[in-house]
Amino acid sequence: MKKRIIATVILAVLSATFMIGCSGKKDGEFIIGIGQFAEHGSLDNCREGFIAGLEEEGYKEGVNLKILYENSQADANMASQISKNFIAKKADLICAIATPMAQSAFGATKNTKIPVIFTAVTDPIKAELAKADGTPNGNTTGTSDKLPVEKQLEMIRAILPEAVKIGIMYSTSEVNSLSAIEEYKAAAPNYGFEIIESGISTIADVPLAADSLLEKVDCINNLTDNTVVSALPTILNKASKKNIPVFGSEVEQVKIGCLASVGLDYFDLGKQTGKMAAQVLSGEKKASEINFEIIEEFAFYGNSMVAKNLGITLPENLVEGAKEMFDSIEE
Repeated sequence: MKKRIIATVILAVLSATFMIGCSGKKDGEFIIGIGQFAEHGSLDNCREGFIAGLEEEGYKEGVNLKILYENSQADANMASQISKNFIAKKADLICAIATPMAQSAFGATKNTKIPVIFTAVTDPIKAELAKADGTPNGNTTGTSDKLPVEKQLEMIRAILPEAVKIGIMYSTSEVNSLSAIEEYKAAAPNYGFEIIESGISTIADVPLAADSLLEKVDCINNLTDNTVVSALPTILNKASKKNIPVFGSEVEQVKIGCLASVGLDYFDLGKQTGKMAAQVLSGEKKASEINFEIIEEFAFYGNSMVAKNLGITLPENLVEGAKEMFDSIEE
């Protein structure tokens, strides 16, 4: 009898160990898969903010949270595989950073109960992640990084009073960029601007597209297009040689050489997303019950070194009201 009891206990322990090994999950622990579409500063900040937001709500890695992180390096096929991997690893929730990753995760989880919390998605409605009234289009919700187009154009006009043509490069496969382009084209005439657009298919198209665009414009305005942002140093290098200013869409782009931007703080965006994810993990709400949120706190960021190199004086009112000014260019 004693031997039988010991054998039963050993079998139970081995079985539990096997189950933990298969799922990688301990009792009381949640598994979150974080899929990031591309590697650049703003999306990195989103990821860090997301983890910070979760921690503020009591979900800490190594305590009651296991994080699986993968980056698709701006490859849509890889994004799809990452989403499937998270499902296979029995993730309790997927955080999808950037529109292509969000669309991939949403599609992959349709026949599962795994919620998707997205962030850095410019237009969740056009990305078919939400309905026209803002309600979730399934078991997904998150935060939008919709660009403050009017404020950006107003800033460019204040800095470049004589400029007429603004160049914008974008990836034709990113629905967020297509949405932003249309908004810029509609608003530009109100500020005396014309938008000269240049669509690309892959990051390899950037150098030639930049050369062509720089011959036609007074300045370049960058979006949050993941493919283009990944190649931003190339664009900045070519633009500086022609003394043409490049405006960014958020603070990280200004740090690495864009002249200025009116944008949001992506760390704060990620933190808000983490708090939304915490509501889902706690059972307080289902993702399907939470409308996506648009962060509307924007600020001016400028780079005085870039301005000096271009021979441009930034308006005093913008500098005085800036959330942050930089006097160097990050490598």
